Amino acid sequence: MTIHTVARAVRAGGSALHERLSVFWGTPSTLGGRARGGRFPAPDRLDLLEYGRLLTGSDARHGVVRPGPAELLVEGAEFALGYLGGARTLPDRLRTWARWRTGNGDVLGEFHAPPLLVSRGPRRLTKLVLFPVRFLFTAATGRVDTNALAAARYLASAHVPARELVTAALAWRLEPPIDDGQAAAILGRELLPLYLYYIDDHITRLHAINRPRLADSFHRWRARLLLS
Repeated sequence: MTIHTVARAVRAGGSALHERLSVFWGTPSTLGGRARGGRFPAPDRLDLLEYGRLLTGSDARHGVVRPGPAELLVEGAEFALGYLGGARTLPDRLRTWARWRTGNGDVLGEFHAPPLLVSRGPRRLTKLVLFPVRFLFTAATGRVDTNALAAARYLASAHVPARELVTAALAWRLEPPIDDGQAAAILGRELLPLYLYYIDDHITRLHAINRPRLADSFHRWRARLLLS
C-alpha cells in the first residue's frame, strides 16, 4: 500500500513522464528467489540486471536471479493471454504488472474496431502493435531491449506479416497518426495477421518446452480472434 501511494503521488505530478511512471520493487529475498512477493516479473528482472542504473545505496544485483529463456517465454505468454488475449485468469505474480502495463480495456473488441483503437491514443495503440513484436524478440533471443531493436529484428525477416503496421507503430510512438482513417485502415489489414503470426510462433515454442496447457490456451485465443 505504501508503494502504491507513492506511485500515485508521483504520477499526479502533471507531466507526461509523471503519468508513465511504473514502480517495480522487491527485497533481497524475493529478487533472489528465496521468497515470494514484490513486483518484479522475469522480463523486468532481466532489464534490471542488464540496464539498471544505481541512484543511491549499494548495488545488490549480484543477488538477483537471472531468468532463463523458458521463464521469460512462459511469463510473457501468461501476460499476453491475460491482458491481450482476454483470458479470465492470470497468475497473481503477473496480475498487477499486466494491469499497470496495459490499463483496462476490451482488447478483443478493439481488434475488430480499428477506429476505436486509434481514438484511444498513440500510447495504447502502439503498445498493442509492439507487444507481440517484443515478445517474439525475447522468445528468440532470451533478451529484453527497446521497441526499436525488437522491431528492427522483426522487419529484417523477409516473410513476416504486418511490416507496414510495425513500421508505422514505431513512428506513432514519436508522433500520433496524421490521418486517423489511414491508421485505422492499416490496423484493419495487418493487426490480426501480426497476432496470428505471434500466436502460432508461441504455440510451437510452448510445446517445445513441454507447456501443453499454455499452448492450448494460445490455440483458444487464436480461435477467439478469428470468431470475434
